[in-house]
Amino acid sequence: MDGTQFARSAPGDVAHAPSPPLVIIVDDDPLVRASLDSLFRSVGFVTRLHANAREALDMGTGDQLACVVTDVRMPEVGGFEFQSALNASGADLPVIFMTGHGDIPMSVRAMKAGAVDFLSKPFRDQDMLDAVNLAFERARADRAAHQGSADARARYDLLTPRERQVMDGVVRGLLNKQIAHELGIAEITVKLHRSSVMRKLGLRRVPDLVRLADQLSST
Repeated sequence: MDGTQFARSAPGDVAHAPSPPLVIIVDDDPLVRASLDSLFRSVGFVTRLHANAREALDMGTGDQLACVVTDVRMPEVGGFEFQSALNASGADLPVIFMTGHGDIPMSVRAMKAGAVDFLSKPFRDQDMLDAVNLAFERARADRAAHQGSADARARYDLLTPRERQVMDGVVRGLLNKQIAHELGIAEITVKLHRSSVMRKLGLRRVPDLVRLADQLSST
């Protein structure tokens, strides 16, 4: 799988109207693909069918909410290797594994790899739908968290170097006079910078500033 990238659409290609959630089905059995295609379309999902993982990796999802339903055992590239390639490409799509030859060690491996669920064939339609709905919930939460981090970074980038120094002192719990002594500036100047920091970041309380700093440090 070296060098394989999961294609992404350019920002200008994103449609204005949100698209229905997309389920990417990857299975070498055409009967399984057809059955899942019918099931997901019956509840309003959009589907994309692939007979192998390499084919799926060559296509992107743009800004569309998506998840992957894949068989574990497939020729050439198996489900676990497929998931690793997705993660390496930065696609970060929630994955649901299915197999006709499942065992406990395999299911444990799937869940440790971050799978939403591991279903043994034959499975109930409702179990598959429940798993896919959970995958979309997870995808929405991840997208919201990512957007929140991006917004926080954009606001932080508005701060001047001195304002960032003052912010760092506040986050460390220093008093204004301590920050002033550390930076070699007047205490009134620290107060002005501190006020500007809170205004630019859209915050009112120091605990909120600390949480935002933690959020920035984890990205």
